[in-house]
Amino acid sequence: MNRGRPIIQKNMNFEQALQHKIDSRTKPIGSLGKLEDIAFKIGTVQRSLTPELHKPTILVFAADHGIADEGVSASPKEVTYQMVMNFVHGGAGINVFSRQHGIALKVIDAGVDYDFPEGLGIINAKIARGTHNMLHEPAMSTETCRKAMDKGAEFVRKEHENGCNVIGFGEMGIANTSPASLLLHKFAGTPIEECVGKGSGLDEAGVRHKYEILKRIAAKYTPVTPLETLATFGGLEIAMMCGAVLEAKRLNMIILADGFIATSAFLAAYEMQPDILDNTLFSHSSDERGHKQMLDYLHGDPILHLNLRLGEGTGVALAYPIIRSALIFLNEMSSFEEAAVYDMEKKNRPQA
Repeated sequence: MNRGRPIIQKNMNFEQALQHKIDSRTKPIGSLGKLEDIAFKIGTVQRSLTPELHKPTILVFAADHGIADEGVSASPKEVTYQMVMNFVHGGAGINVFSRQHGIALKVIDAGVDYDFPEGLGIINAKIARGTHNMLHEPAMSTETCRKAMDKGAEFVRKEHENGCNVIGFGEMGIANTSPASLLLHKFAGTPIEECVGKGSGLDEAGVRHKYEILKRIAAKYTPVTPLETLATFGGLEIAMMCGAVLEAKRLNMIILADGFIATSAFLAAYEMQPDILDNTLFSHSSDERGHKQMLDYLHGDPILHLNLRLGEGTGVALAYPIIRSALIFLNEMSSFEEAAVYDMEKKNRPQA
């Protein structure tokens, strides 16, 4: 229940009024830490002193990758479709956390090298049966990449039309830490050796092999535009997420970023349209090597630090209740005046 309209001085602009409301709850200024930052950001996006979240949704995009043929993942390519089946049967990490927190989950086949039976609840948006092997040719043409981005945007529009105003993204695709690493290297200029991690569980020798393969790929191509870079090194699921992020920004939704692979899509979207960050909350800092560099480049302040590296959108699902708590305190906590509590910091607040 909202506790009435806040008492706002007439000479305040919106941002000052929102900060005044945050500061005037019955707590010392800043004592709710990052919750206060989250409340301010969402309130600013919605231009509301009583911001709300409606119909939270996570879109999970799945696709295969030609680079998997080079042994850059500890898991065989078949795990992509097997995990998608696990998603639709409700048994994966993203399923249990989404159920726990009341988040709608949609599973989208962006480019899995498998023909799923009908009637399973998998949304068929297959652009191709995976990307090409980047060691020999670009992952996608720019036309294919743009088509994937447009599909991602279409899914976001549908959710928005259904009343959703907060959306997060997850992914599934064996070997997709390789395109994410290359996108980090090309967009942020991070040395390739600092971008390459163990993915689904490579040992030291496997990581060294992966590094050598990705180093060769990085030296092979010199794309110019962000779209060309995404097409050359990305994945179909990453391209769909990129398009989805751009559309969510256009619709002024709250956008939730997950871990390493998902953030690579935000990285591409940022290179195309930097103001996506105005609407973005970074759910967590992944344990996958390279994610911290991504967050630093994007000036992202992750909500959670849990050493996660599962992907799927699990960080988004885990961070969501904290994001909700930020709005609950803003909308439901009493002010000092309402609660008749002495405000020792009143002198620090803007005066009329």
